[in-house]
Amino acid sequence: MPVALFALAIGAFGIGTTEFVMMGVLPEAAADFGIDIPTAGHLISAYALGVVVGAPLLTIAALRLPRKTVLLALMGLFIGGNTLFALAPSHDFGMLFRFLAGLPHGAFFGAGAVVASSLAKPGQKAKSVSMMFMGLTLANVIGVPVGTLLGQQLGWRTTFLLVAAIGGVALVCIAKLVPHQGRPAETSLRGELGAFRRPQVWLALAIVTFGLGGGFACLSYVTPMLTDVAGFEATTVTMLLSLAGLGMTVGNYLGGRLADRAPMPALAGALLGLAAVLTLFSATVHSKIGATITIFLVGVAAFMVSPIMQARVMEKAGGTPSLVSAAVQSAFNIANSIGAYLGGMVIAGGLGLVSPNWVGAVLTVVGLALAGVSAVVERRETAAAAAVADEATALTEEAALLTEAAPTEEPALARP
Repeated sequence: MPVALFALAIGAFGIGTTEFVMMGVLPEAAADFGIDIPTAGHLISAYALGVVVGAPLLTIAALRLPRKTVLLALMGLFIGGNTLFALAPSHDFGMLFRFLAGLPHGAFFGAGAVVASSLAKPGQKAKSVSMMFMGLTLANVIGVPVGTLLGQQLGWRTTFLLVAAIGGVALVCIAKLVPHQGRPAETSLRGELGAFRRPQVWLALAIVTFGLGGGFACLSYVTPMLTDVAGFEATTVTMLLSLAGLGMTVGNYLGGRLADRAPMPALAGALLGLAAVLTLFSATVHSKIGATITIFLVGVAAFMVSPIMQARVMEKAGGTPSLVSAAVQSAFNIANSIGAYLGGMVIAGGLGLVSPNWVGAVLTVVGLALAGVSAVVERRETAAAAAVADEATALTEEAALLTEAAPTEEPALARP
């Protein structure tokens, strides 16, 4: 595989780490800023909001720029945002800088996927793109647990300075290893926006928002659940977060395999499984063994949804996938924001640290219902398309019969 893919994977590793490690160091950040856990959860939502805003706007702004230039600029913004967050003097400034750090997230993955595809040999485009996203999954297995442990021992600010340093390594590697891409072919913004006229695109984005929002309602507050409810030591939580990351990696792999075979049944199974596991976690979190097993299953079920929906939304977008692909990242982080916000609300309302699991189960059931609507709409669209095709075939056959039955005009005899 081209060595340039490793440069993209390092960038994805840094982005994945900064997105999810906030969940691991949430208690430390809350104590440092002098706020409670639900209020600190807004730092998760601020990053997610940055992704939601930045993904479409920066993608549109960069449509006609060379991809390598775009990647370097986005990674520079990523480094700046995380550095400023690590130095934030107050919670309010922290919210602002987390928003800034989230802006390049979606656009980086959109541009990176295009570059990865262009570097691939024939028939290996999906494999090349998966190599870049491998950095994102490894962030949950390695980056988040290590960052959490570092934050507990040396302070959460050290964690985000390390994240900024990872961004610096990615910047240098992209500059050295990614070949110049040139200006992209003429791209029509009208064509990209036209994909959003399709109801199935909006349904897919809504499924991502609510389905994955359920998972994030749990994962946003998993650290205080494991320490204050399950009774784990803070240092043990890092190993459990690594286990959750391993579950995410397994779920991502399974979802990717199933997306090519039976996407809608796989999606329904993943969402139903996630709702069940979140409900189960409300009981098993009181047991160390039960919590350990269940947190792995939460990761598996939640991240099975992501590749299935990525494939589906790209399919429904037709030939204009760039902006829709960025919109998936926006939906993913709206899910993150909604899950963190609603989970914090029920905790602040006095329902306890376990209550985000119930919120997550409800959100996931909403996503499952939307998947059912999408399946019904798809069946109707398929039936309508088949009816149009049958009618066209019938008209063609009728025209052919009329042509055969028409009398042949005799040629006029030549006059003497």
